[in-house]
Amino acid sequence: MHAIRLHAFGPAENLVLEEVEDPRPGPGQVRIAVRAAGVHLLDTALREGARGPLPAPAELPTVPGREVAGVVESVGEGVPADRLGRRVVVHLGFAPGGYAELAVADLARLHEIPENLDFAEAVAMIGTGRTAMGIVQFADLGPGAVAVIPAAAGGLGTLLTQYAKNAGATVIGLAGGPGKTARVAANGADLAVDYKDPRWPEKVRAHLGGRPATVVLDGVGGDVAREAVALLGPGGRHVVFGWSASGPRDGTPYLVDGVSQQVLGPVMLERAGGADPLRTLELRALGEAAAGRLVPAVHPFPLAAAAAAHRALENRGTTGKVVLVP
Repeated sequence: MHAIRLHAFGPAENLVLEEVEDPRPGPGQVRIAVRAAGVHLLDTALREGARGPLPAPAELPTVPGREVAGVVESVGEGVPADRLGRRVVVHLGFAPGGYAELAVADLARLHEIPENLDFAEAVAMIGTGRTAMGIVQFADLGPGAVAVIPAAAGGLGTLLTQYAKNAGATVIGLAGGPGKTARVAANGADLAVDYKDPRWPEKVRAHLGGRPATVVLDGVGGDVAREAVALLGPGGRHVVFGWSASGPRDGTPYLVDGVSQQVLGPVMLERAGGADPLRTLELRALGEAAAGRLVPAVHPFPLAAAAAAHRALENRGTTGKVVLVP
């Protein structure tokens, strides 16, 4: 099979398409013919060898990627043969291997893809979608809420915008440049604002007519977060799930005592509950998409262009969830 391999930590150019041995499913596993593989901003940090929410790969070369969708084409010992041919999506967890034509996954982690979702949409929901479901647990997004969403044109921002609108909130979506703000407006935001315009907070205040924001859903950090938090009224909440403005390697989000709450990791899982909190969030995400309430935005790249996908993601040159297509 063909796969993207990383032989040395460093720039995006270190991601190279190579021919490697096909992986074999072990007991309780299936092999998936990959039709879409998700790319996450965290992948760019791991590529450089940086530590973050996940440790850098212990051994090189490695095949990056933890989110895949495709068709079951082989099964391991103990897996019923009727799983062959199923359209499935899975988050591989700590084990990489997604940037490839074939990937192995545990049967217990698989989800069948709803009929109305394609492979790219499904892979967006299994990773980005489950994160969105975890984030909204910490925000009261019902009628009367005013949500400010930085990076609203991204894969996660798109889903948060849709969810907040469906819940009855007023949504202020921030994005960089007219092309992205047009997408945010088309996605249902009540106001789409270009955060590259230094007057953007004034435009938000004018639109709200004196009403304060009640929640900032922030995966950006930095100056944008600082200005967004200033829009909050008494009792407002700053929900933090990333800090892309300074990068996941060495930056920290803008935090305010008594206002900001970081929600990634154990905090999110504790709130989700259940015997398998991650699966709980995945099921919620796929259910929202299957019902048509959430429609993920996807930015596809060919598998061979994984380096270009990483560069575009790092330079904020993408709209929606970045997906590699073998």
